[in-house]
Amino acid sequence: MQLSTFDLVIVFGYAIALIAIATLVSRERAGHQKDSSDFFLAGKALPWWAVGASLIAANISAEQIIGMSGSGYVVGLAIATYEWLAAVTLIVVGKFFLPVFLKNEIYTMPQFLERRYDGRVKTVMSIFWLALYTFVNLTAILWLGATAINALTGFDITFALIVLAGFAVAYSIYGGLKAVALTDIIQVAMLVGGGCLITWIALNEVSDGAGVIAGMGVLIDEAPGKFDMILDSDHPEYMNLPGIGVLMIGMWVMHFSYWGFNQYIIQRALGAKSVDEAQRGIVFAAFLKLFMPLIIVVPGIAAFVLAQDATSGIEVERPDAAYPALMALTPVGIRGLIFAALIAAIVSSLGSMMNSISTIFTLDIYKPMRDSASEGHLVTVGRLVSICAVIIAVAVAQPLLGNFPQAFQFIQEFTGFFTPGIVALFVLGVFWKSATANGALAAAIGSFGLSVLGKLYLDWMPFLDRVGWIFLTCLGIMFAMAMIERKDQGEKAVSIDGVSFSTSSLYNLGALVVVVTLGLLYWAFW
Repeated sequence: MQLSTFDLVIVFGYAIALIAIATLVSRERAGHQKDSSDFFLAGKALPWWAVGASLIAANISAEQIIGMSGSGYVVGLAIATYEWLAAVTLIVVGKFFLPVFLKNEIYTMPQFLERRYDGRVKTVMSIFWLALYTFVNLTAILWLGATAINALTGFDITFALIVLAGFAVAYSIYGGLKAVALTDIIQVAMLVGGGCLITWIALNEVSDGAGVIAGMGVLIDEAPGKFDMILDSDHPEYMNLPGIGVLMIGMWVMHFSYWGFNQYIIQRALGAKSVDEAQRGIVFAAFLKLFMPLIIVVPGIAAFVLAQDATSGIEVERPDAAYPALMALTPVGIRGLIFAALIAAIVSSLGSMMNSISTIFTLDIYKPMRDSASEGHLVTVGRLVSICAVIIAVAVAQPLLGNFPQAFQFIQEFTGFFTPGIVALFVLGVFWKSATANGALAAAIGSFGLSVLGKLYLDWMPFLDRVGWIFLTCLGIMFAMAMIERKDQGEKAVSIDGVSFSTSSLYNLGALVVVVTLGLLYWAFW
C-alpha cells in the first residue's frame, strides 16, 4: 500500500492538530500550578464521555486492529468473544469494584494493595507492573505498531519506532492524563470512522457494489464456518478458543484483570468527576465494545471471502495482511484518513501506558521515599519517567520482540501468567475481610510458578482453561493461609459498609441493553 502526498498531508495535519489540542486542553487556570492530581488523574474532573472514550482508545491499538482482523480471517467471528465479553465485564466492574476504589480515594492499584494488605504486597506488585508495562506492554505497542506501519507503507521500522515514540511524548507529556483522556474522543472518532469506512468498502466489494447488507449476506452464505462463536474441539484454533470454555472462568479472569485491576485501564475511571460520571463512561465503553467486532473482525472475514475470488484482486499472504490488503482498496484521501486512524490508535495507547508507568513509579515508589517532595517536583518526576520509559521501550523493542513471529500472542500468554493471582488478590481483598498479606504474596508468586509449570507440563490444555484452574488454586491458597494464620485484619480490611452499590436508572438500562444484546448475538451465532 502506498500513501500519496495528499494522504501524507492528512496524516501530518492530524498529528499537528492533536498535539495542539492536547496542549490547549491541558492548560491550567490562571494562578494554578499543575499538581500530581492534575497530571496523574486529570484533576479528578473527567466527564463521562472522556472516561468512556479513553477506556477504548487505551485498549485498541494497531496490533489489535490488524491482529484481530487477521484472527477474523483465520477463525472468524469467534475471536469477537474478547470484545463482547469485555462489555459485560465493564458493567460488573462499574457496579461492584469502581465504587469501592473511588470511595477509598484510590489513585493506583498498588496503593489499594498497600491499604488492604501491606507494603510488601504493594512493592512487589508495583515492581511487577512497572516491568510488565515497560518491557512488555509499552514495548509491544511500539514494536507491533511500527511493524504495522512498515507493512502498510514500507517505512523503516526503526524510523517508525522513533516517530511513534516522539509523537506520543509530544502530545501527552505536558498534560498527562488530561491531555490523553480529553483528546481520546478524537482518537475514538478516528478509529470508529476509519473502521466503518473499511467495513463499508469491504462489504461493498464482496457484494459487487450491492451494498453492505448484501455484503453481509454474501459473507454468511460463502463462509458460514466463520460465524460460529463456539468452536468444535476439532477446530484448528480450539487451543486458543476452547469451545464453551471461552464462557467459563479463564476468559472472565483475563477480562477482570485487564478491565478492573489494571492501572493502564482503570486510571481513566479513577479520574472521573464522580462515581456516577465514571459509571456513565463505563456504559459508554461497554456499548463501544459491542460495536468493535463490526469494524475489526468483519473486515477480516471479508478479506477471506475476497481472497478466494481470483478476480477480486485481493491477495492475502498471511492473516495479519488482511487489513492492509483491504486498505489498498481505498481511494486517495480516504486511505490517509484510515492510516491516521491507525496512528491514532497507536499513540493513544502509548500515551496511556506512559502515564500509567509514571503514575505507579512516582506515587507508589518515589513519593514514599521523598515525603517532602513538592507537587511540582512530582509532576516533573512523572514526566521524566514517561520519557525514560519510552526510550527504554524503543531501545529494547527489536531485541526483545524481533525474533518472535507471533509476538502479540506470546505477550498475551506471558501476561496471563500473573493474571490469576492478581484477580484473586483484588476479589478477596474487596469482599473477604479475612484475606491476609501473606496469603496475597503466596497467591501472587504462586500464580506465576503454577503458570510456568502449566505451560511446561500441561501444554495439551487450552491456555484459557489453565488460567481458570490456576485462579481457583490461588483462591484456595489465600483461603488456606487465612485459616492457618487466623489474624484479625482489623483496619486492614476494606470497609464496604459505606459504599453504595446502587446505580442510576440510566446505568441499569444500559447494562440491561448490553446483556440482552450480547445474549442475542450468541443466540444468533452460537
